[in-house]
Amino acid sequence: MSEAVGSAAARPTRVTRFRVAGEGVDAVERDDLVAAEEPLEIRIDGQSWSITMRTPGEDLDLVAGFLVGEGVVTERGHLASIGHVADALLGNTVDAVLGPGATPPADAAARHSVTTSACGICGTESIDAIEKQARWDLGDDDSVVPAAVLARLPDRLRAAQSLFDSTGGVHAAGLFTAAGDALCVREDVGRHNAVDKVVGWALRNDLLPLRGTVLQVSGRASFELVQKARLAGIPILAAVGAPSSLSRDLAESSGLTLVGFSRGSGFSAYAHPRRIAA
Repeated sequence: MSEAVGSAAARPTRVTRFRVAGEGVDAVERDDLVAAEEPLEIRIDGQSWSITMRTPGEDLDLVAGFLVGEGVVTERGHLASIGHVADALLGNTVDAVLGPGATPPADAAARHSVTTSACGICGTESIDAIEKQARWDLGDDDSVVPAAVLARLPDRLRAAQSLFDSTGGVHAAGLFTAAGDALCVREDVGRHNAVDKVVGWALRNDLLPLRGTVLQVSGRASFELVQKARLAGIPILAAVGAPSSLSRDLAESSGLTLVGFSRGSGFSAYAHPRRIAA
């Protein structure tokens, strides 16, 4: 689960709370917490690759998942080592040393830019580079999830969001079994970072491809999240918000079941509803 409140993931601050009641206004100063956001430099084999804005915590999972989403690694053995670099960028630097079988990023695809917490594909240099080739064929995954289980996942994800409870300022991603059991839940100021942390956790535990699982996210179903699920071998992506046209098209072409507006007791399936048991 996410780091405990009071860790580096949340920072204390002072706020002035205004409350309007009729013609009167009350102003009260009080202590509060905000979600932390700091830069993380990602290095591959000692060379700077990207800087992403993220919530500190689970940094190694974040970088491992990021490399899965970039098509650089697909299994635990592709990482010879991964760890923080001491005294670099205030400690906010992780270096991943690639092992045999990894695909080193081509210089032309290198980002050499800052990726904000709102962007998972900023800095990519072409549309072809965005839609990366997946190693696993999702069409071969015949997993079935009961509709009643899917409908309950947003509440189960929300119940695990301790950092959101304290700050109200983070997204969440949760990996669940077809029976609705939580395998991994992560929170971050960036929705793509939360997914990377989940995928990186799975990679580092040698669980890819994630056949038979459901990725539930707290926000909308963007293209980048469908891409990340696809590259991790996740057959079902469910979102509280809406999908985009591009995310729906990618889900349809790649065999991924895409669910949107998963709220309350219902949801809408935008691609491959065959995996949902009525």
